[in-house]
Amino acid sequence: MCRRLGIKLCTSVKCPIVKRPYPPGQKGKRRTRALSEYGKELREKQKLRTWYNLQEKQFKKYAKDILSLKQRKEDAATLFIRKLENRLDNVVFRLGFASSRRQARQLISHGHIKVNGKIIDIASFEARKGDIVEVDQKSKSKNIFKDVLIVLKKHQPPSWLKLDAEAFKGEVMGQASLEEAAPPAEISLIFEFYSK
Repeated sequence: MCRRLGIKLCTSVKCPIVKRPYPPGQKGKRRTRALSEYGKELREKQKLRTWYNLQEKQFKKYAKDILSLKQRKEDAATLFIRKLENRLDNVVFRLGFASSRRQARQLISHGHIKVNGKIIDIASFEARKGDIVEVDQKSKSKNIFKDVLIVLKKHQPPSWLKLDAEAFKGEVMGQASLEEAAPPAEISLIFEFYSK
């Protein structure tokens, strides 16, 4: 018994918890505030960071590197996206060897991917023009790659990559463009976030 309220509390029988679709308090009085500039910048940064499946430290390093090169004539946003797109985990994903960047990262760390004939187990390895990215010969017999072959035949990689689906091999033909990568965030807000 609750002495303060004077009601009997049920201790022996479990009371069902009712989850209501609205927050506690007076109904309909929920405040929605407009996002601050910092909030907008943070949201854009988080969108792109999770899209590329990167830790904050890695993402920040890429952004700071591009900010330090801002005096160059090339567009900073394009340079930033190229740097992110040229990561080995992204190249493996774009070639269609993996269904997500997270899976691509796992394939690389488990030693299933070769670059120019050498097994590379570092997901942040930067692929360059002319690099041959392929699945290791021993790994091709694994179940995961048997399923991928069906998908690869229909897969259309971006124009800067060339895919040979039968051989599980791809080549980096050029550099990614901002339009083709189509990032889900506004890059200028990300630079503003890190320039403070």
